[in-house]
Amino acid sequence: MTTAIAPESTRMFAEAAEAATAVERALAENASRMIALAARLRAKPPRAVLTCARGSSDHAATYARYLIETELGVLTSSAALSISSVYGAAPALNDVLYLVISQSGRSPDLIASAEAARKKGALVIALVNDVESPLADLSDETIALSAGPEKSVAATKSFIAALAAALHLVAEWRGSADLRRARAALGAHLRQAWEQDWSHAREHLREARNMFTIGRGVGLAAAQEAALKFKETCGLHAEAFSAAEVMHGPLALAGAGFPALFLAQSDATLASMIATAEAFAERGADVVFAGAAEAWEGALPCVSAHPAAEPILLAQSFYRMTNELAVARGFDPDRPPHLSKVTETV
Repeated sequence: MTTAIAPESTRMFAEAAEAATAVERALAENASRMIALAARLRAKPPRAVLTCARGSSDHAATYARYLIETELGVLTSSAALSISSVYGAAPALNDVLYLVISQSGRSPDLIASAEAARKKGALVIALVNDVESPLADLSDETIALSAGPEKSVAATKSFIAALAAALHLVAEWRGSADLRRARAALGAHLRQAWEQDWSHAREHLREARNMFTIGRGVGLAAAQEAALKFKETCGLHAEAFSAAEVMHGPLALAGAGFPALFLAQSDATLASMIATAEAFAERGADVVFAGAAEAWEGALPCVSAHPAAEPILLAQSFYRMTNELAVARGFDPDRPPHLSKVTETV
């Protein structure tokens, strides 16, 4: 641990601040490719979608799953990578879209799973930052995240870019004018989200040791990412739950001083997020609520947008606060203990 770091001097800060520019760059670079890919998917709709990812990219896959199922009605699930990479087995995947999300495109288990899926008949689409990677080479279609180099171990702008790419894909696939507008506005909204003052959350969590992060629906991905970043950069044990699932057992841990960060978007899940936050508050838990500011007294400031875009904006505001929290707790967020940038699981 170290205390001789200014929050604005970290790579995590600099890279996260670049997310808006990266998203705008990807929108421009992928515009025609997304239109063509969406036309292909409409002409021959997949019977299901399997997502393939690890770490922060797997949280982006959670977002993609909720978006695909709610907007397109296509059954979507997460692939168990060890099926192919460890057990050497592969189910039949004819007419299945295999959506691989990766920053590096070099993790052996992702590559093995994508190769196996393609051999079994799947259409493999990669959302990948490194378009020169082995994963990009083997995919049927590659969508560049265009986030640029990311040297901090903690993924930030590449995660935001992956969420934006998923929104872009679904917007074109469905042909939704509302989602297209939400995607087009992301750059400007991300810049606003970066400027939100979440110091209230930083101070509440400075001395925390254990906590929950809670989301629901498309916002569950932001809660999952928040829990990972707390562990990774702040030395803070955090676990992510949906607002529904946390009531089935984990609520027993809620008590005086126990922190819970709620990341809410302004859609049909908001009522259950508020009800769950109230249940935690009634038990004395330290509730920190972000999103839909009018829904909770003292909520962290947020940028209002299309509900499908709001989790992306909450993640961006969260990144700035977490970088500050890591430094305040004596950690270097760029160099988490025992971790490296590319995790080569098999």
